[in-house]
Amino acid sequence: MAEIKDPENTILMELKGGTVTIELLPDVAPQHTARMKELARAGKYDNVCFHRVIDGFMAQTGDVEHGNMEDGFNIRMAGTGGSDMGNVPAEFSKVPHARGSIGAARSANPDSANSQFFINFKDNDFLNGQYTVYGQVTSGMEHVDAIVRGEPPAEPDRMISVKVAADA
Repeated sequence: MAEIKDPENTILMELKGGTVTIELLPDVAPQHTARMKELARAGKYDNVCFHRVIDGFMAQTGDVEHGNMEDGFNIRMAGTGGSDMGNVPAEFSKVPHARGSIGAARSANPDSANSQFFINFKDNDFLNGQYTVYGQVTSGMEHVDAIVRGEPPAEPDRMISVKVAADA
């Protein structure tokens, strides 16, 4: 596991293959960082599926309303919901959508991000300046690479648990 420089702004995501360490970027996207930590601390991301996983592109998850595989799960609805908190406005920056970066999923409205996010499998420069980047995988990317593909996957993988490193 990577050295954790700032436990308050580091996420530990447990996948079936092991732990993914994500360094959040509070100086770049403070509202998105705060939302992820708030949802993680409330346990909202635990057992949430990866509902849209496109080979050579990204793995999307974070639908805390319809994606919890232990609580009223419906794969057809996964990806359509969010949290009961308001949307987060766009926080665009010069940080690129590089391999392992965390991007805020949203609708066509740039200010519609809520709980969903994606992890880029490769550099996706065409997303730069259009989707908020608010984190970077620092270790465990091999576990992200192993997530089952599909839109939606027939047997989706899930985030077993998501914690702020300071709380772990």
